[in-house]
Amino acid sequence: MFGWFYLNIYEKNRGYEGLWEYGPDLFKFVPKPDPMSVPLPDNKKRKITSSLPEEVLLKAFELMSTAKAMSELYEANKDVTAKYVHATSRGHEAIQLALGLQLKSQDYLSAYYRDDSILLAIGMKPYELMLQLLGKRDDPFSGGRTYYCHPSLKRDNMPKIPMQSSATGMQAIPTTGVAMGIQYRELTGMDDAKTNDKPVVVCSLGDASITEGEVAEAFQMAVLKKLPILYLVQDNEWDISANAKEIRAQDASEYARGFKGLEVRTINGSDFVKSYETIREVLSIIRKERRPFLIHAKVPLLNHHTSGVRKEWYRDDLEEASKRDPFPMLRNQMLVAGFDNKELNTIVTDAEFAVETQYQQALKAEDPKPEDLFLHDFAPTPITEEKGERSPAGKQATVMVDSALFAIRELMAKHKECLLYGQDVGGRLGGVFREAATLAQQFGDSRVFNTPIMEAFIIGSTVGMSAAGLKPIVEVQFADYIWPGLNQLFTEVSRSCYLSNGKWPVSCIIRVPIGAYGSGGPYHSSSVESVLANIRGIKIAYPSTGADLKGLLKSAYYDPNPVVIFEHKGLYWSKIKGTEEARTIEPDEDYVIPFGKARLVQEADASVGKQTVTIITYGMGVYWAKNASKQFPAQVEILDLRTLNPIDEQAIFDSVKKHNRCIVLTEEPVNNSFSQALAGRISEWCFSFLDAPVRVIGSENLPAIPLNSVLETAMLPNAEKVAKLIEEVLKF
Repeated sequence: MFGWFYLNIYEKNRGYEGLWEYGPDLFKFVPKPDPMSVPLPDNKKRKITSSLPEEVLLKAFELMSTAKAMSELYEANKDVTAKYVHATSRGHEAIQLALGLQLKSQDYLSAYYRDDSILLAIGMKPYELMLQLLGKRDDPFSGGRTYYCHPSLKRDNMPKIPMQSSATGMQAIPTTGVAMGIQYRELTGMDDAKTNDKPVVVCSLGDASITEGEVAEAFQMAVLKKLPILYLVQDNEWDISANAKEIRAQDASEYARGFKGLEVRTINGSDFVKSYETIREVLSIIRKERRPFLIHAKVPLLNHHTSGVRKEWYRDDLEEASKRDPFPMLRNQMLVAGFDNKELNTIVTDAEFAVETQYQQALKAEDPKPEDLFLHDFAPTPITEEKGERSPAGKQATVMVDSALFAIRELMAKHKECLLYGQDVGGRLGGVFREAATLAQQFGDSRVFNTPIMEAFIIGSTVGMSAAGLKPIVEVQFADYIWPGLNQLFTEVSRSCYLSNGKWPVSCIIRVPIGAYGSGGPYHSSSVESVLANIRGIKIAYPSTGADLKGLLKSAYYDPNPVVIFEHKGLYWSKIKGTEEARTIEPDEDYVIPFGKARLVQEADASVGKQTVTIITYGMGVYWAKNASKQFPAQVEILDLRTLNPIDEQAIFDSVKKHNRCIVLTEEPVNNSFSQALAGRISEWCFSFLDAPVRVIGSENLPAIPLNSVLETAMLPNAEKVAKLIEEVLKF
């Protein structure tokens, strides 16, 4: 007698469902028919009365059964599954499936940490999600690096999902950046703007995240630019243990109505049919009219906040929430519509078996190898050596600010995907330092434009712009104003390549005018490189001449990673006495400098019979060192780092070993600084060559640079202070 049983087999990234037929003389695999592609026998034809197609309802019920089975399996095996913290979509399944089933391969999605039903709906298999749940090597999102349901996906047949962090609400800015990138491509003719099947961007949010200020920045830009984005807010009325009554003055729909042009719909997110119909209508409008929407879906949370914060610790509404469970609601709707109860039971049983089978396989999957840890901190750059002509004949020296301007002008003329935006960089002013002058007039307002005052959006939107295939050059007006953008720089920009396992490096340039210049005071004079140097996953340049600025800008453009370029305001026009050499012949269009290659500014000559010292510095420090060294002919070698990450350790150590004495010179206060850390590294690796302690000189260790010029001078290093230290070190 024959027996039958269902078995899921998973091989690499392909799923197969089917039957094993077995008996005394027969044992073979027979693929399971797709119930949605095989017509029912005549005697079993049913009359379905629903506004949705039969196949949609069947698929939704199958996936909802799968999501429910996964959640229950995780809980039943919590000794294993709770090793790594996770959350599930239990209670949110209906609205999530209604969305996921209608997304297309050209769309972009930002799914947050309990959106596993969306992922199932776009075609992901439970096995794939379980690989992330268990931190396995073949986790398709991050290679075992980040939590369950933190997706990043780049498959041709599915919506694109850039890297998703755990910082709730932070995804609003990068995702809005994707929509801005899509709009840019349509406006500039890079994509077909006439097709009726244009891409849509979806940003999934929890209601509690709406109170984040960065969500407001995203909404503001979406309505200002009329971007093709849907914000899907799943409102279960809980933060973690904080309830809606404690933490909000209004819900997401009421808040969103304050953004003129953001159309809002509020629905019962437990009702799959209503959710599907609403999303179908909204997506159709966005594809045609290219404007933003927000859907506010009210849903119950039926599982724990996460496996680490269990519902029984803080919930007092579980009985009430269970009455809004989307699973029995969909089942009842299907029974009323004419589906057979036995058929639905079979779907549930099949889903439970499939989930259990795939879980057992996921348990056996390979863990990451220790060496995997070091992959994908950066994407490989094509710029590995200096190329082009640094000082073409027949040209006059150019001020540093113009060298940058000319570099960007050449890039924009050559690359349509290159654009520039930030505060006051548009046509009226061209930057407060005139660093973008004439660019808007030459390339148009769609490629060079002003943003509102919101540094988080300026920085974080580069994630989405890059994901859309663009190369954004953005500007933070002063280094002092970078602080509101650090959350995006640290959480989204710097980690995207690593946590997406190399799929989504953020290709962008962030220009930051920096440093003290002529009584700028406490809010326009700061140095911030130590903070940024502690953000892994970004590259940092700090040139001291126009030629280096142009070469590094070009290199940064062709680098697929995020690059911050510090541009010292005091060197822009070489108006400060002693900085004249910041003016240089403008290099040719092909000139590039690889990151991590220092520049030897001047050499010391040990053959003169006197002690020598090397000064390691960058930015304005190059000129303080050079002017100070005039008192010590041939005794001072100066090495200009040019880039702070990566750093040219080989050149540093070679110079120190040659001269046996070292000074690290910075404009920052010394304590706990990048330069002090560099001095420690030099001491460690050059200890046996040193004849004197490595010394560090910088600004005084005070909270801010004062406005008064006398106090400013007392605060900052200068040539005289550096000369005094050189004299001390040479006495050893």
